[in-house]
Amino acid sequence: MSIAVKVENLSKIYRLGEIGTGTISHDLQRWFVKLRGKEDPFLKIGETNDRSRQGGNIVYSLKDIDFEINKGDAVGIIGRNGAGKSTLLKILSRITSPTTGRVNIKGRVASLLEVGTGFHPELTGKENIFLNGAMLGMNKREIAAKLDEIIDFSGVERYINTPVKRYSSGMYVRLAFAVAAHLESEILIVDEVLAVGDAEFQKKCLGKMEEVSRGDGRTVLFVSHNLGSIMELCNQGIFLINGQKSVQDKIENVIAKYQEKGQNEIALFDEYLEYVKASQQANEIVIEAKYNTKKELDIPCLGFVIKNSMGIPIVASNPLIDLVDFSDKKMGNSGIVKVVLKEPKLFDGTYYISIWFGNSFEEFLVAEDCIALNIQGMSNQKQYNSHKVGNVLPTCTWNFYNYK
Repeated sequence: MSIAVKVENLSKIYRLGEIGTGTISHDLQRWFVKLRGKEDPFLKIGETNDRSRQGGNIVYSLKDIDFEINKGDAVGIIGRNGAGKSTLLKILSRITSPTTGRVNIKGRVASLLEVGTGFHPELTGKENIFLNGAMLGMNKREIAAKLDEIIDFSGVERYINTPVKRYSSGMYVRLAFAVAAHLESEILIVDEVLAVGDAEFQKKCLGKMEEVSRGDGRTVLFVSHNLGSIMELCNQGIFLINGQKSVQDKIENVIAKYQEKGQNEIALFDEYLEYVKASQQANEIVIEAKYNTKKELDIPCLGFVIKNSMGIPIVASNPLIDLVDFSDKKMGNSGIVKVVLKEPKLFDGTYYISIWFGNSFEEFLVAEDCIALNIQGMSNQKQYNSHKVGNVLPTCTWNFYNYK
C-alpha cells in the first residue's frame, strides 16, 4: 500500500514574547545552520510543551514526531487540549512550517481547520468555491462540474451569491466543508471546527468523510474530542501527549491508551486511592473511587469538576455542597466512595473530569482532567449548537396564554 503522508523528526517551537531570535546576528546564524542541515543552536535541550512550567521562553508545540499514513486510511488524531493536534494539521496543510524535520505529502490537500480559514470574506460563496478549486489546481470546467453538488450539500443555496463575511459561523462551516469534501483532493484534513455545526450536519459530514475514505480511497485526517465520532470514522489513530507521539495504532487501541492514560494520571494519589473511574448509566453519570490509606479517614471526601471539550467547567460538586450527613460515615482506612449524578442531560460528546480527594475536607490532592468520559444519547432530544448555548439541556415547562 502506498504512503500518502510521511513525517520525519518533526518539531515546531514558539519563542514566547519574541519574533526571531532577538538579534540579526543570531538570525543569520540560525539561517546558516539550517542551510547546512544542522540543528538550531538556539533551541534549548529537554524543554517540552508543559505550559504550566514557569521560566524559559521556548515552547515545543511538537517535538521529534515520526509517522507514516497509508493512502485511503482515515486517521483520528487525539489528545488533550494543548497536545499539538491543531499545530500538526496546520503543518500538514502548509499553513505554517515546521521548525525542524520533514513532511512528505503525495497528493493535493483540502483542509478545514479554523472558521475563517480558506475563504476571502469579500467574495461570495460561489466565488470562493471557484477560488478554492483553483488553489487545488483545478480548472474552471472541473469546478463547475462539482458546483451544484457542493451547494446542495452545504444547504446555503439561498445565500450562495452573498459575500461570506455576512455568513453565520454555521453557514460558513457548512460551505467550507462542502468545498473541502467535494473538490478533487487526495487528502482531506478536518479539525474540531465541525463542532460549530448542529448535530444533524455533523452526522452528515461524518457520513461524507466515510464515503471519501472507504469509497473513493482518499486519505482523511480528523481531529475531534468526540471519541464516538473518531471510532465511527477512523481505522487508524495517533495519540499526542505534550507535543510528542505517544502511540500510533488501530483506532480502538489508540483510544484505549488515551483512556488508560487518564487513569494513570492519578498516580499522585498512591497513598490514598487504588483507582478512580467514571461511567454513563442511562441518564446518570457515576464517579467512583476506591481508597486504601495508611491512616484512618474520618470523612473520605471525593469532589469533581466536569469540563466540556473546550476545557470549560460546566458542573461541579463535593459532599459539603450537597450537605451530606456525615454523622455515621466514619469509614476507616479503606472503602469505596461513589457519587451518582442524576439526569445531568448532557449533550453528546467527550467530557473531562477533574477530581480531588481528601480527609474531612483537608489534605486534598487534585488530579486535573484525569478521566475522559464519552456521553451518548443522554439528552434524548434534538440538539442545538452546544458551542453557542452550552452543554446541558435544561428541563423546562412552557405555558402559552391567549390574550383577547
